[in-house]
Amino acid sequence: MLSERDYQISPIVQESVMHNSKALQNLQSLSASLFGISAGILGLESYSGFLFYIFFSLLTSFLLYTTHILSASSTPKGYKENKNVTGHKGLGSGVTGVKRYFRGGYEFWFGGVGNGFAGFVLTWTLFYGLVRA
Repeated sequence: MLSERDYQISPIVQESVMHNSKALQNLQSLSASLFGISAGILGLESYSGFLFYIFFSLLTSFLLYTTHILSASSTPKGYKENKNVTGHKGLGSGVTGVKRYFRGGYEFWFGGVGNGFAGFVLTWTLFYGLVRA
């Protein structure tokens, strides 16, 4: 078990990062299916459907970034940076942005495009066929 000093030196907890990544993947898979339903109902074909999916996948990542990561990354009121004996800064400093909550920036921003692609195509063709039949 890690001590408080270990968390001050390395504030990223791998179990939390794995949980966040799994929650992000679930959100991206669900939203990809919803985007497929929307593209099918709108009757989008070919490149317009794929651009629709890429645009809204990146928009979803951006909205998640602005609502959860930017708001959580701000320094709490009254927080002072502590320097311990080894010279490391206090808890949470030095680790900012997406890497603090997820494995990396690429996984956060573009992972949803690849993760939900099959679900998007499946629901897109299903609802396109239902609406156009």
